[in-house]
Amino acid sequence: MGDNLIFIGIKPLMNYVTAVVMQFTTKNAETVIVKARGKFISRAVDVAEVATKRFLEGQAVIKHITTNSEGFTTTEGKQIRVSSIEITLGKKQ
Repeated sequence: MGDNLIFIGIKPLMNYVTAVVMQFTTKNAETVIVKARGKFISRAVDVAEVATKRFLEGQAVIKHITTNSEGFTTTEGKQIRVSSIEITLGKKQ
């Protein structure tokens, strides 16, 4: 399942959209999870929307969305919390 996880970062939007489409088309994945933290959450939403509505229209849909908040310590020793999102895309039944 770890193969079907796409973690959103600083690459251009279309790199991630292409990765999602490839999971469904060439790897025949049943589900793909798009995950992001902090400022990349909006990009994750864009990736899910563009992939399902433009490239995989009628083939894949957003099945589930999970939001969370993760706490960790910075290199300076400061405690911070960062929001995260997991968007599960699945083949349309």
